Amino acid sequence: MENNKQELLALGSIVVLKGGYKKLMIVGRMQLQGEEEKLWDYLGVLYPEGYLGNDYTFLFNNEDIDEVIFKGYSDLEDEALKLAIRKYNKE
Repeated sequence: MENNKQELLALGSIVVLKGGYKKLMIVGRMQLQGEEEKLWDYLGVLYPEGYLGNDYTFLFNNEDIDEVIFKGYSDLEDEALKLAIRKYNKE
């Protein structure tokens, strides 16, 4: 499935990262990490296992995605959030 590298995927989307073999499910977007507050596009958990603890969560960016297996649910609220994120990123 095609992935527009500029567009954030919806929560629940299933992806495989470059160099990876295990599927991840996106459970968070625009995640800050650590004291330096590095911003990541996504937070993912193993699929189909789900959340197994902090040691099994993965932060990654759009460019790290090799394949989109499934695109998650998106509605007007999700589209409004993505629009707000795009505006924030342009500032």
